[in-house]
Amino acid sequence: MDIAFLSSAMVTLLKAVPMTLLLFSLSVFFGGLLALVIVTMRVSGNRILSGFAKGYIFVFRGSPLLIQMFLVFYGLGQFGVIRYSFLWPFLREPVVCAVLSLALCTAGYSAEIFRSGIRAVSPKEIEAARAIGMSGFLLVRRIIAPIAFRHALPAYSTEIVLMMKSTALASLVTVWEVTGVAQRLISQTYRTMEVFLCAAVIYLVLNFLILQAMALLEHSLSKHRRAAPPSAVKA
Repeated sequence: MDIAFLSSAMVTLLKAVPMTLLLFSLSVFFGGLLALVIVTMRVSGNRILSGFAKGYIFVFRGSPLLIQMFLVFYGLGQFGVIRYSFLWPFLREPVVCAVLSLALCTAGYSAEIFRSGIRAVSPKEIEAARAIGMSGFLLVRRIIAPIAFRHALPAYSTEIVLMMKSTALASLVTVWEVTGVAQRLISQTYRTMEVFLCAAVIYLVLNFLILQAMALLEHSLSKHRRAAPPSAVKA
């Protein structure tokens, strides 16, 4: 195995990591915000809003992300109302299209994950909060949201990892993130095994860091569930 080439390939691919992190962070951020809107509509009790949310979730969970990305990248320019609008200077950029498609897709999955977390909130806790005068936004902020997020966190962490891996599809719409740079490097050197091995190591490290961060967050949100030390119990 050519260590010198592996080192050179790793350095080249590491230069593309900021683009991968940009795609990941923006898609997770905007996808999370959209998911909150969708799940609010889903549990609102309004038949029209709930029906729209169900349709959105069905479409983006039921179709491949690659096709969604192609539709956004190649399809939006087919509509004159978009091509001649103020949005076109942004939507014609590959990075914007990649972030948009990733965010729309993860919003569908995240909305269902958040909904399962909301359903896990005990009605007794809500009744207790209402008994002491909580209602509306205060009830959501102090009781429902923290408990629902804690229940949804394990599944949501899996979705976060999947989003990191899904950024590799952005290379197919000419975004030069890690996978895109790896493919370009392979076309120049014809050394597929070594280049993809370096790319795999980079993704493994990034996903490991993400999982560790999510584990720390879950640990901090579950302090009340951990047993007190024996000394504290005796005291």
